[in-house]
Amino acid sequence: MASIPIIDLNDENAPELILHACKTWGFFQVVNHNIKESLIDEMEAAAKDLFALPMEQKLKAEKPPGDIAGYGVPPVCLSHPKRWWTEGFFIAGSPLEHARLLWPRGHKTFCDVVEEYQKEMNTLALRLFWLMLGSHGITKDDIKWAEIKSPYLQLNSYPACPDPSRASGLPDHTDSGVLTILYQNTSGLQVHKEGFGWVDVPPVPGALVVNIGDLFQVLSNDLFPSVFHRATANPTQYRVTLAYFFGPPLDVEVSPLAKLVDNSYPALYKPISWIGYRAIKVKDYGRAISKVRVCTQASENVDTDDDPNSA
Repeated sequence: MASIPIIDLNDENAPELILHACKTWGFFQVVNHNIKESLIDEMEAAAKDLFALPMEQKLKAEKPPGDIAGYGVPPVCLSHPKRWWTEGFFIAGSPLEHARLLWPRGHKTFCDVVEEYQKEMNTLALRLFWLMLGSHGITKDDIKWAEIKSPYLQLNSYPACPDPSRASGLPDHTDSGVLTILYQNTSGLQVHKEGFGWVDVPPVPGALVVNIGDLFQVLSNDLFPSVFHRATANPTQYRVTLAYFFGPPLDVEVSPLAKLVDNSYPALYKPISWIGYRAIKVKDYGRAISKVRVCTQASENVDTDDDPNSA
């Protein structure tokens, strides 16, 4: 049975194992990542406290139309007409503004936990990012934006679903950013693997799930694929996930790295910013990555159909 790799970051072969996982799966799990278990527990408890609030209270922090930050369905669901068995809370930068609406007199604890979690996740994301690219001779001088903090955090709540045959957690999707680091407290995540179909990614004690996003596929000039994944509904267990998104500032354009481009393998993508790419994805979700692909001889030989459900 296929399963995504589990990589110990203390293993001396971790860089090679991560590189192989990125190229073959686009997904892996990491252990010994130096994120304190107590911090993850505190962040999970904070998310559960938020989602346990009365609906009228949560709606005080509802995200405005066209915005991504605040309470509501996860942004990925907006591109799919079906109703999903989930609710979300997206934090872009400081959580203070929305937290004050949720807890007028008790928001400090939530903000402190979120900000510490964002800080530690950013440190881990940078560590993984340079492990992936270092073997190709890419340095901080090649990616000026990488050291800028990326404080984007999506909290998702999946109540137990009485009839999973009639509902789903999250639709099939790829992530728009560079890297995603996910904590899940119970099963539900599935990854699409060519030749195997949908593969379950069960939670591993002490592990965090890492996956490649669309902008990393652009940066790596198709070296690292962004892979479709989804969340299923659970009939008996309450599921919470914490997804940290690492990437450039929203308005900074990225393009294939010069050290990954040569005469025999030219740049396959146009420069695109995260915010510009999200706008494309809202309009043409399943084929957004192909919309920024350059028509070259090399790209004509690459399969650009990124929808696992297409015929």
